[in-house]
Amino acid sequence: MKVALLALGGLALMPSPGLAQAAPPVPAAAPEGPTYADLATLSDAADLVIRAQIRRQTTLKPDRAPGLATGFARLYIEAETMAVIAGRSGVGGTIAYLVDVPLDARGKVPKLKKREFVLFADTVPGRAGEVRLVAPGAQLAWTPELEARLRPILTELYAADVPPRITGISDALAVPGTLAGESETQIFLATENRAPVSITILRRPGQRVQWGVSWGEIIDSSARPPAPETLRWYRLACSLPPQLPSSANLARDPAERRLAAGDYAFVREALGPCTRRITTAP
Repeated sequence: MKVALLALGGLALMPSPGLAQAAPPVPAAAPEGPTYADLATLSDAADLVIRAQIRRQTTLKPDRAPGLATGFARLYIEAETMAVIAGRSGVGGTIAYLVDVPLDARGKVPKLKKREFVLFADTVPGRAGEVRLVAPGAQLAWTPELEARLRPILTELYAADVPPRITGISDALAVPGTLAGESETQIFLATENRAPVSITILRRPGQRVQWGVSWGEIIDSSARPPAPETLRWYRLACSLPPQLPSSANLARDPAERRLAAGDYAFVREALGPCTRRITTAP
């Protein structure tokens, strides 16, 4: 019997090996829990986001757990699918997967039976009923609050107008205006699917610096910055390089090159840090 999916669309499938390989060791979660960037990273990488209840756990012997980190145990988990929070393919009512978990303070394997978790996983081609966690930290204790935080992220990821993944900066050019202190900088971003994305920074004498992002062919001078903790914010804050690459700066005049680099630094500061606690950058 297949579990019904929410009508959210789908993510790109990622290649998945069989159960012989586990996800890398899951670091102990920070007391504050996962950040927005953590949840967006895991959701973006996963073919399925599943709420599951552990029915049985089996600790693998060391010789069957290659690469296991000190202080961790590798578990073979059998779980009941409580719900598919998001995904584009069906999944059975029971699933199996491997996960590395930290030992408790006494050096014992924690007991997970009957506990509910959110799994960020891929299907395993040719192995019905098996899934593979996509990354360290891809098994999170389920709570209503966690699911409530996830749903807006998944809604944006599965939307028809999902913002593309940013892969770098193509070009940047600063053009001074006719008045002292007046300028406009255009920064064109490289994306995974080659969709156009650009950042505009406008400086006017006696006014606050204005900047915004155009997610399309048309460069909109009235575009606004992305709201914090949205997918558009995540795409920029967690993907843009720390500094403007010199090779992307098209200006030849040293003053114009400094202006472009300064405007880019202004945007990076305005976006704020991409804080992570349980994930690393893709």
